[in-house]
Amino acid sequence: MKNALYAIFAIVFLASCSHPDKKILPIYGERQTVSKTVDGKTEVDTIYKTIPPFTFVNQYGKTITEKDLDGKIYVADFFFTSCPNICPIMQRNMLAVYNEFKADSGVKILSHTIDPRHDTIPVLKEYADKLGISGNSWWLLLGPKEATYTLAEKHYLVAVNDKGEGGYVHQGWFVLIDKQKRIRGAYDGTDVNAVKQLIADMHTLEQE
Repeated sequence: MKNALYAIFAIVFLASCSHPDKKILPIYGERQTVSKTVDGKTEVDTIYKTIPPFTFVNQYGKTITEKDLDGKIYVADFFFTSCPNICPIMQRNMLAVYNEFKADSGVKILSHTIDPRHDTIPVLKEYADKLGISGNSWWLLLGPKEATYTLAEKHYLVAVNDKGEGGYVHQGWFVLIDKQKRIRGAYDGTDVNAVKQLIADMHTLEQE
């Protein structure tokens, strides 16, 4: 799990958490520059990688796509309900994010299960109820395994694996996405201080 690629992204992501007074958050991920002509002048624009279209189902049985996140900022993570190690810590810390923003319609939380065979809609709903989640600010999402794993590793840059303790292994990043669906930071979901920084950065991002 701790290969060189993810170690590099971990270092880069944590750098975004080291400047709490910064007014504009960095934009992460791949980017490309394009040239265009405007009024006879050549301008160079930067196009950043964005989270691609997706379709999942939440704990209420409702289909959720990327269009449901249009104009919103959100935090994404990956978990499974029978996780014996970091998931309970992550979800406890995510509750702090949920409680801070649950009344804010411009903010969402997306927790993707990496164990779709076990984590059916009723299982996700029961898990949400035990956490005290209600309403539509925090969605526990179920989808095809391949689609979930591809989204995690290629787009959110979070490593997942189905051969760990409890059957699955995943990194504990909370990934912050802006209104344009670009990655603006990643935070250790098992670290209370990192989650506090996430909350502060979410407030900063809302002001952009």
